[in-house]
Amino acid sequence: MAKTRTNRRTLDSYTVKSINKTVRAGDCVLMRASESSKPSYVARVEKIESDNRGGNVRVHVRWYYRPEESIGGRRQFHGSKELFMSDHRDIQSADTIEGKCTVHTFKSYTKLDAVGNEDFFCRFDYNSSTGAFNPDRVAVYCKCEMPYNPDDLMVQCEGCSDWFHPTCIDMTPEEAKRLDHFFCQNCSSEDQKKLLNSHATPRHADIKVESKRRRR
Repeated sequence: MAKTRTNRRTLDSYTVKSINKTVRAGDCVLMRASESSKPSYVARVEKIESDNRGGNVRVHVRWYYRPEESIGGRRQFHGSKELFMSDHRDIQSADTIEGKCTVHTFKSYTKLDAVGNEDFFCRFDYNSSTGAFNPDRVAVYCKCEMPYNPDDLMVQCEGCSDWFHPTCIDMTPEEAKRLDHFFCQNCSSEDQKKLLNSHATPRHADIKVESKRRRR
Protein backbone atom coordinates (compact mmCIF):
# COMPACT_ATOMS: atom_id res chain seq x y z
CA MET A 1 0.00 0.00 0.00
CA ALA A 2 1.37 3.41 -0.94
CA LYS A 3 2.18 5.75 1.90
CA THR A 4 -0.05 8.78 2.34
CA ARG A 5 1.88 11.93 1.64
CA THR A 6 1.90 14.32 4.57
CA ASN A 7 0.78 17.78 3.56
CA ARG A 8 2.94 20.56 4.91
CA ARG A 9 2.00 24.16 5.53
CA THR A 10 4.15 27.27 5.66
CA LEU A 11 4.34 29.10 8.99
CA ASP A 12 4.83 32.82 9.43
CA SER A 13 6.80 32.19 12.61
CA TYR A 14 7.75 29.53 15.10
CA THR A 15 8.70 29.80 18.76
CA VAL A 16 11.60 27.56 19.72
CA LYS A 17 10.62 26.48 23.22
CA SER A 18 14.11 25.54 24.39
CA ILE A 19 15.32 29.14 23.96
CA ASN A 20 11.95 30.93 24.09
CA LYS A 21 12.73 32.79 20.85
CA THR A 22 10.40 33.40 17.91
CA VAL A 23 11.95 32.76 14.50
CA ARG A 24 10.69 34.12 11.18
CA ALA A 25 11.79 33.81 7.58
CA GLY A 26 14.74 36.15 7.05
CA ASP A 27 16.12 35.72 10.57
CA CYS A 28 19.66 34.52 11.14
CA VAL A 29 20.03 31.68 13.60
CA LEU A 30 22.63 29.57 15.39
CA MET A 31 22.14 25.86 14.80
CA ARG A 32 23.53 22.94 16.75
CA ALA A 33 26.68 21.49 15.18
CA SER A 34 27.04 17.79 14.47
CA GLU A 35 29.93 17.62 16.96
CA SER A 36 29.77 19.21 20.40
CA SER A 37 33.35 20.46 20.07
CA LYS A 38 32.47 22.61 17.06
CA PRO A 39 30.91 26.10 17.22
CA SER A 40 27.27 26.50 16.27
CA TYR A 41 26.49 26.70 12.58
CA VAL A 42 25.07 30.01 11.30
CA ALA A 43 22.22 30.07 8.80
CA ARG A 44 19.54 32.35 7.38
CA VAL A 45 16.01 31.01 7.61
CA GLU A 46 14.25 31.09 4.25
CA LYS A 47 11.06 29.17 5.05
CA ILE A 48 9.35 27.51 8.03
CA GLU A 49 6.93 24.65 7.57
CA SER A 50 5.11 22.02 9.62
CA ASP A 51 2.88 19.03 9.04
CA ASN A 52 -0.88 19.32 9.45
CA ARG A 53 -0.74 18.24 13.08
CA GLY A 54 1.50 21.17 13.96
CA GLY A 55 4.46 19.02 14.90
CA ASN A 56 7.66 18.16 13.07
CA VAL A 57 8.50 21.78 12.27
CA ARG A 58 11.29 22.17 9.73
CA VAL A 59 13.24 25.19 8.56
CA HIS A 60 14.64 25.75 5.09
CA VAL A 61 17.99 27.45 5.58
CA ARG A 62 20.85 28.91 3.59
CA TRP A 63 24.17 28.31 5.34
CA TYR A 64 26.85 30.82 6.18
CA TYR A 65 30.38 29.39 6.04
CA ARG A 66 33.22 30.39 8.31
CA PRO A 67 36.53 31.14 6.55
CA GLU A 68 38.09 27.89 7.79
CA GLU A 69 35.22 25.96 6.19
CA SER A 70 35.95 27.39 2.75
CA ILE A 71 38.21 25.80 0.15
CA GLY A 72 40.89 28.48 0.59
CA GLY A 73 40.73 28.43 4.40
CA ARG A 74 41.12 31.35 6.79
CA ARG A 75 43.40 34.15 5.66
CA GLN A 76 45.07 37.01 7.48
CA PHE A 77 42.48 39.62 6.56
CA HIS A 78 39.46 37.55 7.63
CA GLY A 79 37.89 38.91 10.79
CA SER A 80 37.17 36.67 13.76
CA LYS A 81 33.42 37.23 13.25
CA GLU A 82 33.47 37.01 9.45
CA LEU A 83 31.10 34.70 7.57
CA PHE A 84 30.48 33.96 3.89
CA MET A 85 26.96 33.64 2.51
CA SER A 86 27.07 30.31 0.66
CA ASP A 87 24.89 28.75 -2.04
CA HIS A 88 24.41 25.69 0.22
CA ARG A 89 20.76 25.23 1.17
CA ASP A 90 19.30 22.60 3.49
CA ILE A 91 16.24 21.55 5.49
CA GLN A 92 16.69 21.09 9.23
CA SER A 93 14.54 20.37 12.25
CA ALA A 94 13.58 23.58 14.02
CA ASP A 95 14.68 21.92 17.26
CA THR A 96 18.33 22.26 16.20
CA ILE A 97 18.09 26.06 16.53
CA GLU A 98 20.14 27.17 19.54
CA GLY A 99 19.67 30.92 19.29
CA LYS A 100 19.24 33.94 17.09
CA CYS A 101 22.05 36.14 15.82
CA THR A 102 22.68 39.12 13.56
CA VAL A 103 24.82 39.00 10.42
CA HIS A 104 25.67 42.62 9.62
CA THR A 105 26.89 44.10 6.39
CA PHE A 106 30.61 44.83 6.55
CA LYS A 107 29.97 48.58 6.67
CA SER A 108 27.45 48.42 9.50
CA TYR A 109 29.65 46.01 11.48
CA THR A 110 32.61 48.39 11.41
CA LYS A 111 30.37 51.11 12.91
CA LEU A 112 29.31 49.05 15.94
CA ASP A 113 30.36 50.51 19.27
CA ALA A 114 30.57 47.01 20.73
CA VAL A 115 30.46 43.50 19.27
CA GLY A 116 28.43 40.84 21.07
CA ASN A 117 28.68 37.07 20.84
CA GLU A 118 25.71 37.04 18.46
CA ASP A 119 27.16 39.65 16.08
CA PHE A 120 28.76 38.56 12.79
CA PHE A 121 29.44 40.20 9.44
CA CYS A 122 29.44 39.14 5.80
CA ARG A 123 31.09 40.83 2.79
CA PHE A 124 31.38 37.87 0.38
CA ASP A 125 29.05 35.39 -1.27
CA TYR A 126 30.70 31.97 -1.55
CA ASN A 127 30.23 29.17 -4.08
CA SER A 128 30.69 25.97 -2.07
CA SER A 129 31.42 23.88 -5.19
CA THR A 130 34.05 26.03 -6.89
CA GLY A 131 35.40 28.04 -3.95
CA ALA A 132 34.73 31.27 -5.86
CA PHE A 133 33.86 34.51 -4.08
CA ASN A 134 31.63 37.39 -5.11
CA PRO A 135 32.90 40.05 -5.25
CA ASP A 136 36.16 38.46 -6.33
CA ARG A 137 38.18 41.48 -5.23
CA VAL A 138 37.93 44.23 -2.61
CA ALA A 139 39.88 47.36 -1.75
CA VAL A 140 43.31 46.80 -0.21
CA TYR A 141 45.20 49.05 2.20
CA CYS A 142 48.60 49.62 3.75
CA LYS A 143 52.04 48.73 2.38
CA CYS A 144 51.10 45.06 2.72
CA GLU A 145 48.17 45.56 0.32
CA MET A 146 45.70 43.51 2.36
CA PRO A 147 41.90 43.92 2.63
CA TYR A 148 40.67 45.51 5.82
CA ASN A 149 40.33 43.28 8.86
CA PRO A 150 38.09 45.07 11.40
CA ASP A 151 39.89 43.29 14.25
CA ASP A 152 43.17 45.03 13.46
CA LEU A 153 44.34 48.46 14.58
CA MET A 154 45.05 50.81 11.66
CA VAL A 155 46.02 54.48 11.36
CA GLN A 156 45.05 56.77 8.49
CA CYS A 157 47.44 59.02 6.60
CA GLU A 158 46.23 62.62 6.51
CA GLY A 159 47.75 63.07 3.06
CA CYS A 160 46.59 60.16 0.89
CA SER A 161 43.86 58.83 3.25
CA ASP A 162 45.26 55.30 3.02
CA TRP A 163 45.20 53.13 6.16
CA PHE A 164 48.27 51.45 7.64
CA HIS A 165 48.98 48.71 10.20
CA PRO A 166 51.36 50.05 12.87
CA THR A 167 53.72 47.09 12.40
CA CYS A 168 53.96 47.84 8.67
CA ILE A 169 55.26 51.35 9.40
CA ASP A 170 57.68 50.32 12.16
CA MET A 171 55.41 51.44 14.97
CA THR A 172 53.90 49.73 17.98
CA PRO A 173 50.13 49.81 18.59
CA GLU A 174 50.75 51.90 21.71
CA GLU A 175 52.68 54.47 19.67
CA ALA A 176 49.93 54.55 17.04
CA LYS A 177 47.30 55.31 19.68
CA ARG A 178 49.36 58.28 20.90
CA LEU A 179 49.77 59.85 17.45
CA ASP A 180 48.92 63.51 17.09
CA HIS A 181 49.16 63.44 13.27
CA PHE A 182 50.29 60.86 10.76
CA PHE A 183 51.66 61.22 7.23
CA CYS A 184 52.91 58.13 5.42
CA GLN A 185 56.33 57.95 3.80
CA ASN A 186 54.99 58.95 0.39
CA CYS A 187 53.15 61.98 1.71
CA SER A 188 55.76 63.66 3.86
CA SER A 189 59.43 64.54 3.96
CA GLU A 190 61.63 63.51 6.86
CA ASP A 191 61.32 66.98 8.38
CA GLN A 192 57.54 66.83 8.24
CA LYS A 193 57.55 63.40 9.81
CA LYS A 194 59.68 64.59 12.68
CA LEU A 195 57.31 67.48 13.22
CA LEU A 196 54.01 65.70 12.77
CA ASN A 197 54.57 62.08 13.78
CA SER A 198 54.87 62.89 17.45
CA HIS A 199 54.58 59.82 19.65
CA ALA A 200 54.71 61.77 22.88
CA THR A 201 51.73 64.12 22.58
CA PRO A 202 48.16 63.09 23.46
CA ARG A 203 46.04 61.98 20.56
CA HIS A 204 43.65 64.67 19.29
CA ALA A 205 39.96 63.91 19.02
CA ASP A 206 40.06 63.95 15.21
CA ILE A 207 42.98 61.56 14.74
CA LYS A 208 41.81 58.58 12.71
CA VAL A 209 42.84 55.35 14.39
CA GLU A 210 40.61 52.30 14.09
CA SER A 211 40.98 49.70 16.82
CA LYS A 212 39.48 46.30 17.55
CA ARG A 213 35.82 46.42 18.52
CA ARG A 214 34.95 45.76 22.10
CA ARG A 215 33.16 42.54 22.99
CA ARG A 216 30.08 42.66 25.16
